Parts: sequence; C-alpha cells; structure tokens
Amino acid sequence: MSAAAAPSPALPAGPLVAFYGDDYTGASAVMEVLSFAGLPTVLFLGPPTPAQLARFQDRRGIGIAGVARSQPPEWMDEELPPIFEQLAALKAPISHYKVCSTFDSSPEIGSIGRAAEIGERLLGGAWHPLIVGAPAIARYQAFGNLFAAIDGTGYRLDRHPVMARHPVTPMNEADVRRHLARQTALPVGLVDFVAMKTGRAEAQLAAERAAGARILALDVLDEETLAQAGRLVWEQRGERLFALGSQGLEYALVAYWRDAGLLEAEAPTPPPARAEHIAVVSGSCSPITAAQIGHALDNGFEGIRLDATRAVDSQAWEREIARGTAAALKVLETGRDPLIFTACGPDDPAVPALGHAIEAAGIAPAQVNARIGDGLGRVLDAVVDRAGLTRAVISGGDTSGHAGMALGIYAVTALAPLAPGSPLCRAYAEGAHDGLEITFKGGQMGRPDFFSAARGGVANH
Repeated sequence: MSAAAAPSPALPAGPLVAFYGDDYTGASAVMEVLSFAGLPTVLFLGPPTPAQLARFQDRRGIGIAGVARSQPPEWMDEELPPIFEQLAALKAPISHYKVCSTFDSSPEIGSIGRAAEIGERLLGGAWHPLIVGAPAIARYQAFGNLFAAIDGTGYRLDRHPVMARHPVTPMNEADVRRHLARQTALPVGLVDFVAMKTGRAEAQLAAERAAGARILALDVLDEETLAQAGRLVWEQRGERLFALGSQGLEYALVAYWRDAGLLEAEAPTPPPARAEHIAVVSGSCSPITAAQIGHALDNGFEGIRLDATRAVDSQAWEREIARGTAAALKVLETGRDPLIFTACGPDDPAVPALGHAIEAAGIAPAQVNARIGDGLGRVLDAVVDRAGLTRAVISGGDTSGHAGMALGIYAVTALAPLAPGSPLCRAYAEGAHDGLEITFKGGQMGRPDFFSAARGGVANH
C-alpha cells in the first residue's frame, strides 16, 4: 500500500487580514488588493455594529476605514484603542495599520509612530513589519529610502514634486526609519533588498531583532523582493502579528501565497457598465488631481468651485454648500456631469487663501479641513439623492473620510478595478445610498482621464 500523499498547503480558515486604514482611499486600496486576488473583503467606514459584522462573517479580509491620517496624536490615543480591540477580536493572523504609500505623517498630524505604539500594546506580535513599497503602484524602497514614480519618472520622496510640497505633511526625509524615529521611540530596523536577493533575509531579520528593533522596514524593489517580504511576514508571524505599511503588505502576502501554492492566480474582473451620469467631489490639492480635473472639464464635466475660505465660518459655509448643491443639480439638467472642487493643484491661489483665512480666524486647521470634507460629502449626498445617480467619486485622501461619513454609508465591497488603489465599490447603507457605486480616489492615484474612466467603467491603469 502506498504512503498517503502529504496534505496540500492551505491558508487558515477565517479572516486572514484585519486592517485599519488611516484614510478612506488607502483603506479601499487594501480591500482592492485582497478582493481581486480572490479573497473577498469588506471595508467598514467606521467601527461596525455586531449586526453589520455578522452580515460579512465569511470575508477573508475585514477592514475599518478612518481619518487618523489627518488627526493629532491625542486623537489617536482616544479613538484608536477601541478600534484596535475590535480588530483583535477578529483573531486574524495579521493585523494591519494601513498608511499612505507616500508615508504621509508627522509627529503632529497622522503620526504613524503613535499608532504603532498603540497597536503594539493591543495587537501584539514579537516584531512589526513595515512594508511601504509596492511596484504595482510605482512605490519602491531601497536601503530604507522610499521612492515614487510619476509618468515613469522616479523620485526620492523628499524630492517628489507632490509629496515634498504636501500642504499638511510635506516629506523632507525619504528614509522611512529616520522619518518614523521622529514619531516614536520604538526602535526601527531594516531588512534590505540585498539580503532578500542573496538568501540572508532571515539572518538580517534575526540580527536586527537581537539588536532591539521592534519595527522592521522591509525593502521592496520588484516582484522578487515583494514575494520575499511576504514570505518573511507570513512565515515569521508567530501566533499573531501587528504590521504597518501601505497596501504593499497585502501585495506582498498575495505574491508569496501564490508562489507557495496557497492561492490561485488572479482571475480577470470584468469592467462595470458605463454610467449615464456621475458626480465627483474633490478636496485634493495634488497636481495629479489637477490634471484629472483639467481633463474632465474638457470631456463632458462642468466644474463647480467651492470657496473653501468660507469654511472658517460655519454659517458662510452652509450657504456655500447650498450654492454648490444647486449648481451641481443644474449642471445635470444640461446633460453634463458636475465636478465640485475646492482647489486645482498646489499652485491654485485657493490653497494659500485658505491658509490665510484659517490664520485670521484663529481656528484649528484640522477643524476646517474636517468641515470642508463634510461639506463636500453633503453636496454629493444631496446631488446623488435628488438626481437619482448610481455612481459617484470622492477625490482626496483626507476628504474621502469626512465626505464618506456624510453619505451615511457603513461599508463597501470592491466591484471592479479602475486604477491601482482606487477601485469601484458597492456601497452598503441603511438608507437611500444602499447599492451606490462609489470610488474613493487618493490625490496621487490615476491617469489624467480617471474621472472619465470612472464614468465609462474603463480600467485606468
């Protein structure tokens, strides 16, 4: 009698990854990677109720989107612990604090270091991998330094034309270890790409941990190092592991699972049908979004600018919201699609004007930014409801969080890819927006024709 065949390897049952996204666009990017790899995932737009969670109990990825990227450390101390406790209760082998692929953060706003300290206490693990690089979205890390490409040209992040000029968290240090050291006392180490390519990754990981490193940045330059990073995380996870990083973490895990025969190759996802009309709101100041706005205005969209300086006064802002809503509905009556925005790139005079208005009013910038995001969401809420639209786009990482909450959506699942990091989603809501197709687009994501592609249902890679 022949010996029994060895059992084929398999991923454990239940949720594989439980994650919190520090902004809505980034959180939807994690959902995209897992979902289109054949691992059904749900993203809640706030801490779910037991009934809401039970509706998606078969999901392999479960995430909660938030707005930590735009908040101070004191906010994190108050808001993150109960969310992390909810993630811990899911008992996934990997818990992930998802950050932007351009590492947007500072000691004062969106502190990844403070989130790491809270996560270490509540989500545990013997070490904490940090994976930011992701070739699929043109993010690369070499010897701990982060690079991002635009239109095929790569930039070290402290020389990046967008991130070096970010209005809230400008990047002036490309080494993620040094950048993170400004935000936390947790020691940060590195497993570099040379160690990964020469079979010394485990040895370097062990040496760094022995030297006291708690957070270990893993270089990712190409598909080989991506899969090697995923292997380190999965094989060295222990009983549970708290990880930090972009959707690069999920890309790495998927790459390794496929290499190891734990996951089948990706099946193509059919594109969605064309929408007759859509509405777009944008609070992004990115030059990439500016190019997308310019393209849209030449291709069937009509721009409606909201004066963000009015957000320093609540009553003036209410009047501006009402004006924007009325104008958007009128645009739809003409057969065009409304694009409601507050700025068109970093050089738009609206950007410094808002800063001056905030300073003159003596109001906290975070409060004004939240009010702007909420106002854009309320405009979109009213326009979608009154015009009966079935598809919408929210552009801007910080904007998406506040605007998404204003829509009353409690969860989304991925429907189809549009651009890496910005999938078209199906919304779940208790009210009118249940079933709405929506995309949360980060400022750095998508080609110039992204908004047209979102309307037409065409993948924008």
